[in-house]
Amino acid sequence: MKVEYVEESSVRKALVFEIDAEVVSAEIEAKTKEMARKVRLPGFRPGRIPDAVVKQRFHSEVFSDAAEAIVNRVVFTEIEGRGLQPLAPPRVADLVIEESQPMTFRALFETLPVIDVPDYRGLAVKAKRAVVEDADLEAEIARLREEAARFDPVEGRPTEVGDFINVDLTWKPVNGGRGGRDENAVIEVGGEGNHEEMNRTIVGMTVGETREATLAYPDDHKAPALAGKSVRYALTLKAVKQKMLPALDDEFAKDLGEWESLAALRASIGERLQAAAERRADRETRSALVDVLVDAASFEVPEALVERHMSGRTENAVRTLALQGIDPSHTGIDWRQFRENQREAATRAARADILLDEIARREGIEALDGEVQGEIVRIAERARRSPDAVRAQMEKDGDTAALRARIREDKTLDLIKSSARIETE
Repeated sequence: MKVEYVEESSVRKALVFEIDAEVVSAEIEAKTKEMARKVRLPGFRPGRIPDAVVKQRFHSEVFSDAAEAIVNRVVFTEIEGRGLQPLAPPRVADLVIEESQPMTFRALFETLPVIDVPDYRGLAVKAKRAVVEDADLEAEIARLREEAARFDPVEGRPTEVGDFINVDLTWKPVNGGRGGRDENAVIEVGGEGNHEEMNRTIVGMTVGETREATLAYPDDHKAPALAGKSVRYALTLKAVKQKMLPALDDEFAKDLGEWESLAALRASIGERLQAAAERRADRETRSALVDVLVDAASFEVPEALVERHMSGRTENAVRTLALQGIDPSHTGIDWRQFRENQREAATRAARADILLDEIARREGIEALDGEVQGEIVRIAERARRSPDAVRAQMEKDGDTAALRARIREDKTLDLIKSSARIETE
């Protein structure tokens, strides 16, 4: 066997193989006999089909199986023997296999580049101050009041803007298609998210009354299933309720179960919002530090890593839509183009991965067992499960290595940030 190692670029490598004819012939014979034992042909007893007939009838399968067996046997042995570390399984190209002739092919793969890391100590970045505005505090209190609101029945008058109504409704597309029915649907009269025609229809209704409305939805409507369609609705009013917000006083704070006064509630919310603002500012600072590093670095990024990030970003987008109850296949999004649009950001993310990994290697940064266990305990607490159960699940899913990698990256960023010159705005 002859093997030539070729460095096509700083990341793209190739192993060029020439396999001895004797080895190729022996593998072809072995695969021929395997095929003869499996196939059935009219006029021949099972397992007694002549090799020449098998090669003639199943030439493509036999030679393909022989080539695959040889490739799997020699490529990984050669890669391991040379101490190479491909980022993805090698791709076979230019394979030629003929009986009684040497087999030739190329095994193509990528490795991490040897890089010059920019100076990562004393980086200068700008960062926003972690500030909680009064409006943020009031918005959170307003949200808590909304969650604690009660809905009191309203009788003896038609519906008004601001009421919440229970209706039985049916709908059907005007131009044909599948309709539906929803019992006890809740609608806010005059709600900002409602179609204008729907709001006009439900104002002034009385209990027991039925009204109809045809709603025309624009082509860019947020619900893809409704975009560009006209739908006929029939609504029967069953009940009218009025939302009553609790008074903003000490009793409101006590009813939430954790605070003795409104002042204590405000202080607690302020502390929580401040902590969140500080975490957000820290993330933005770390992101800015990574951007500075990436901008200062210049090296070829392996396509395998870029592809991995592109796939991850696309899968996250699909998962987000699915969690919102939206079928990704019905959004009209060209997912191939969406994936390709992630290339630039994916390349920067892959370059950042390489830089941070190299910095961690130089600084001897690793995720310690105690740090991994501590993070598993925190995950278990949030999920209300035992740490042992969480660890077992993570090991089963192969997530433990990813957790170690994240901890290692966080520690590396901590090191970079510790010497950074951060100007707050």
